Amino acid sequence: MNKIKLKTINTKAPEKINKEEYKLELDKILQELFGLQHLFYASHKYSLLIIFQGIDTAGKDSTIRQVFSGVNPLGVHATSFKAPIGSELEHDYMWRIFQKLPEKGMIQIFNRSYYEDILVPTIQKTHPNNIIEDRYDFINAFEKHLQSNNTIILKFFLHISEDEQKKRIQERMNDPFKKWKYSEGDLQSSKKWKEYKKVYEQILNRCSSELPWVIVPADNKWYRNYIVASTIVAKLKHLKLKFPKK
Repeated sequence: MNKIKLKTINTKAPEKINKEEYKLELDKILQELFGLQHLFYASHKYSLLIIFQGIDTAGKDSTIRQVFSGVNPLGVHATSFKAPIGSELEHDYMWRIFQKLPEKGMIQIFNRSYYEDILVPTIQKTHPNNIIEDRYDFINAFEKHLQSNNTIILKFFLHISEDEQKKRIQERMNDPFKKWKYSEGDLQSSKKWKEYKKVYEQILNRCSSELPWVIVPADNKWYRNYIVASTIVAKLKHLKLKFPKK
């Protein structure tokens, strides 16, 4: 497998595609997702774990909100993993993850995930290298274990440019409807852009052999949503599920 280099991967939608056509197609895909999710829930054969990673302001919240706006909430759960607090600090880093894994028929969305436990300690240098190396190995084995037990995993990395991140941080600072999302951490992460990109490249390369990442050009929100939604629909259709007989 060729080594992933983020600087060679476009963050924008292809220039020649028609935005309005893709937005109309997205509407059709989201309608299809509603039916497929209903079938997935009823068949009770697989579970689906969908992971979203990306640098601050990449659009994880927005993607989840838009792509899953029309599904049955009884069949979908979403969890946002922030810095561990309280009882989470009294356990190993995977403890809070285990509690949120999806049961059969359910779709579980992770807004950030156990990959933060490689990313953040590497950037902040809070853990020795041998512990971080062990986490790479464990996570690869963990995902393989989940797949062998009928959990399907989709991993999306929302790929934005440095200029787009700066623009979105400025919007958060100025827009009353977005200002609540702004934190000093946004500026700190933007100052460490190259470091974050380097560590993400390591994660994407070292945790892709068994389960490849979908690297999503995310500067254009409409195109980002289209790629994510169409990938999920394609995966669900590939299962060829049927409603259970009485």
